[in-house]
Amino acid sequence: MDTFFRFLYELVNNIVSGLFTIGKGLLEGLKLILNFTAFFNLVSQYQKDFTGPEWVLVAITILFMIILYGGIILLVVFTVKKFVKKFKPISKSALINEVEDLNKKVLKLSKEKDEILAMKVSQLGIRPDENAQDLENDTNKQKNEDDGTIGENGIRFSKLNLIDMEYADYKIKNYGNNFDLPELCSNFRNFAASKLKLFYKERLIRTFVAGLASTRLVILQGISGTGKTSLAYAWGKFMKQDSCIASVQPSWRDRTDLFGYFNEFTKKFNETELLKEMYIADYTDDVYTVILDEMNLSRVEYYFAEMLSILEMPDKKEWIIEIVPNTWASDPKKLMHGKIQVPPNMWYIGTINNDDSTFAVTDKVYDRAMPIDINEKGEVFTPEDVDAQNINYTYLDKLFTEAMENFAISKETLEKIEKMDDFVIKHFRIAFGNRIVAHMKKFVPVYVACGGTEVEGVDYFIAKKILRKFEQLNMALIRDEIDGYIKFLDETFGKGAMAECIEYLLRLKKMA
Repeated sequence: MDTFFRFLYELVNNIVSGLFTIGKGLLEGLKLILNFTAFFNLVSQYQKDFTGPEWVLVAITILFMIILYGGIILLVVFTVKKFVKKFKPISKSALINEVEDLNKKVLKLSKEKDEILAMKVSQLGIRPDENAQDLENDTNKQKNEDDGTIGENGIRFSKLNLIDMEYADYKIKNYGNNFDLPELCSNFRNFAASKLKLFYKERLIRTFVAGLASTRLVILQGISGTGKTSLAYAWGKFMKQDSCIASVQPSWRDRTDLFGYFNEFTKKFNETELLKEMYIADYTDDVYTVILDEMNLSRVEYYFAEMLSILEMPDKKEWIIEIVPNTWASDPKKLMHGKIQVPPNMWYIGTINNDDSTFAVTDKVYDRAMPIDINEKGEVFTPEDVDAQNINYTYLDKLFTEAMENFAISKETLEKIEKMDDFVIKHFRIAFGNRIVAHMKKFVPVYVACGGTEVEGVDYFIAKKILRKFEQLNMALIRDEIDGYIKFLDETFGKGAMAECIEYLLRLKKMA
């Protein structure tokens, strides 16, 4: 054993001596490489013998050495940083941010893939009804195979499923409302002024409420800064159900921008806040509001076309929209066969600024909506202190229905409107269809019930829904007809009674 230990000692001694010698040599080498004093002395030694061109070469050599030394230093620093980063623990927040960035990229790529596939299907000329049964069988097969193993615990509607859990034991509340429409208008106006410092004229509030009664889509338009968005916002606050704001983007092209879309990669549905709000509204009897802010930044008939058609159906039970084409066992309970009920207790209020950055709203949209112009600020007044109110949709709808029955447009006024229709057809080649007349028969009675007069309601409605169509005509050709039309209005409805229409016509005449 003594012999082995002597051998081991000498072996280790040789290895350590070798490593020491290597280290000593490296230190000596670094000392020589970094001995800038010796370099300076060397240059001083030869400086008397250098010629002009040689000095240029010396400068280039020194510059090369500086670059070489700098490169070596940067390489060492980079290597040390990389080594430290490799063994440094990553924070949880950094990991979360990185995962979020990756998820956004995945969602964007998936949406682009879906759009490309849709284009390919369109180019191939495949019809939705071809092999429908086979497609349904394939879908069910895939659903059975994937259910419970994809997405998050096999759930593709995470937000809607949470709503089901939250409202599992919910019972519709009866708030015992007993106000009438004039009180509603007054309370809302005073609430906006006292609580939100938003001042509106009585007529605007009356028009707004009548617009809600006539259609589910109200368009607030006018110059910027007059309180279009804030009016819809205040209405949501007054109803104790904050308005859901959907800020329309120029890139909106279809319904997926409103409701969301199914991501084929993650196997989850990307639910929008609007879809979530619609689902909640279907559980309750409260009044809900969606604000389509700057709704004409994109073409309304692109992303809202399906809703325009659905909201026109007279039977609210038929207000159904398809969200997904198939059914999973884990789907929310109110999502029946991939479809949900469009809640009747929800209104959609769009705001519009007419400028060069926006699209013109088409007749298809205007005919189905109630446009309200807001071109002036309300006057400041001392309001009563009114709190927000819980209001049942069924009670509000009952008030609207009773107003339409009790304050229906008189037979005499309907005859005058019919004469006006004939006059407009004869002189301007424009007619208003049954849809507009049906809206008028809802708007005017509620306007009267809110405290206005029948002629005022008819005047405002005709100016915003019918005379607006004159803008599509050649102003130079109809200029001479405008005076005759104003005379007809004065003779038929009374001198100056149709003030809104006359003001609009005179403004058109100036533009001609």
